[in-house]
Amino acid sequence: MSRSPLSRLLPFLLTLVIALGVRVWLWHTYPVRAFSDTGAYRRAAQSIRNGWENYDGVRTPGYPAFLALWGSDERVYLAQLGVGVITTLLFFYLGWRLWRSPLAGMIAAMAHTLNLGQLFFEAHLLSETLATFWVVLTLALALTWWEAPLRWRPVVAVGIGLSGALAGLTRPLFVFLPFWLGVALAALPVIGGSGGIGQRLSRLEWRTLLVTWLTAGALVGAWMAFIHARFGMWNVTTMTGYNLIQHTGYYFEYVPDDYAALREVYLRYRDARIAQYGTQSNTIWQAIPEMMQASGLGFYDLSRTLARLSLQLIREHPDLYLRYAVKGWWLFWRAPIIWVPANLTDPAWQSWLSMLAWAERAGLIGLNLLFILLSPLMLVRRWRERLSLPPYLGLLAATLWLTSILQTLPDHGDNPRFLVPMQSLVVLWGMGIFMALRARLKKQQG
Repeated sequence: MSRSPLSRLLPFLLTLVIALGVRVWLWHTYPVRAFSDTGAYRRAAQSIRNGWENYDGVRTPGYPAFLALWGSDERVYLAQLGVGVITTLLFFYLGWRLWRSPLAGMIAAMAHTLNLGQLFFEAHLLSETLATFWVVLTLALALTWWEAPLRWRPVVAVGIGLSGALAGLTRPLFVFLPFWLGVALAALPVIGGSGGIGQRLSRLEWRTLLVTWLTAGALVGAWMAFIHARFGMWNVTTMTGYNLIQHTGYYFEYVPDDYAALREVYLRYRDARIAQYGTQSNTIWQAIPEMMQASGLGFYDLSRTLARLSLQLIREHPDLYLRYAVKGWWLFWRAPIIWVPANLTDPAWQSWLSMLAWAERAGLIGLNLLFILLSPLMLVRRWRERLSLPPYLGLLAATLWLTSILQTLPDHGDNPRFLVPMQSLVVLWGMGIFMALRARLKKQQG
């Protein structure tokens, strides 16, 4: 007997009510919080409000434009809570369409909205919440493309290119996303048109590739042209040298004597930071003023010089570079839950929320390890067919792997934070494996 329309709608309504209720609780319990990175976003937001006057190129425009649009911290907080609700509903859509089940949609949505690592970021004046929205929207559109009739795929590809580019202009790590998806979707050997998943392509779907690349390229290219016109750099920010030294700072003693002044200043700051924190990560942000003074270089020239020196060190010491790149890749999977228990307005919440955060993080780290171990098996056709895995899970796994690799190549600093926009997608992948194993077990028992 078929289910009533109300029974199909109920999971969506419950999802919406819980997502809203949790955020009303958060609004009343946990005040908005700024971090050390917030200042750079605020400066860029002020510059946008003033017609890009005094813009320093340190941050891409996505999150500063969001701050400029909403204004006060409290309004930004409310807006981020709203973005969190919409992201939750996107996960509902992904679960519903992947498994043709509103209940599966609700489970996928709750896995996101009840993850404290995601929830508390909505109270923080940082770009993660907005970046998560754009990334998830882009991948939701990729699933829509998969199911759309052929004539509608170029239209969906425009959305993929636009949302993917906005993800990259919010967090530069994700600049690759629309270009990768353009290639991946256009070249997939199996598509889901009017004939359903299982119809084979005889040629590249070039319209998807062209439309996605042109849309994303126009937006990202225009921004890079702006940065080049202002600062003489072909990049999305002016921070390339400062990011690369997060890698090469570990072996900065190998810098040539021609740059001894820069080298000695940085090594002094590096050694002091290692003595205090056990790591040299983020040394550069304290060292910049004295390095500028010692070298006579301005902020942008120093970035160019550090980029050139870092690339030289990487070429001359590839073993050291790879060592720290691998370490950064491993740190990426640590599933951080960043919050300040003491900021809760009611101390009664602190103890049990701390225990819940610990338990959630342990579970997420375990799931991340499971992803690392099992997802490469998706390359094995026999394993995929035996479990009847949705092909979209393969695209999702490949995107997660690419993100994990690309995040560690230019930077070795806050690697665990780079996972935040992708963590719920790892959970969605794990849910897919569970659903496949459950279906196979039921089939064997039946």
